[in-house]
Amino acid sequence: MVSDGKAAFALQTYAISGARCKYYPVPYLCRMKQHIEAIIFASPQPVPLTEIVSVLTEALQTEINEAEVQAALEASRAHYREEQFPFELVEIAGGYQFMTKGAHHHVVSVHLKQTTKKRLSQAALETLAIVAYKQPVTKSDLEEIRGVNCDYALQKLLEKELVMISGRSEGPGRPLLYATTDKFMDYMGINSLNDLPKPKEFKETENSVGTAEQ
Repeated sequence: MVSDGKAAFALQTYAISGARCKYYPVPYLCRMKQHIEAIIFASPQPVPLTEIVSVLTEALQTEINEAEVQAALEASRAHYREEQFPFELVEIAGGYQFMTKGAHHHVVSVHLKQTTKKRLSQAALETLAIVAYKQPVTKSDLEEIRGVNCDYALQKLLEKELVMISGRSEGPGRPLLYATTDKFMDYMGINSLNDLPKPKEFKETENSVGTAEQ
């Protein structure tokens, strides 16, 4: 195990030598850095420092302290700040996560919107609109409004994380309740559900949501 002082020295040496593991204890830091990056990359949510320490301690079957992990994290953050990388390692929401750099946000946003819209059928878009305005809502309520079975449309929306199961109704049989997710708000480009267009804002001739899949 590398001491706190050696971990600090490793960070300083890493900054001088770049990505190469040339000086002791840099090889140890580089291996630690790779393990940590793999953990963060595989997680859809920010990973707290304590969780990283716990995972490494169990996986490597050796005691890992926070100072070592923190040094490796700072080395990774410095590495991915370099201009050639379109993403960076950021500290956010009490943890660490890889995120696209600000200069590329617009092009990524357009890509995600186009991809999601292309893959949503008219039935899925109609179902999503009902969930957005009626949530929390049961499947039977959705089917009563649409007049058709909604199993397939709901499944697609759940897969794309635009809709989630938010609980159970208190009605007979306690059916599942569905609501929109934060990803839905990203898809719509809104900050909250209050930003959704009000029904009175729609023209009478408009009776569909989105673009139908051909």
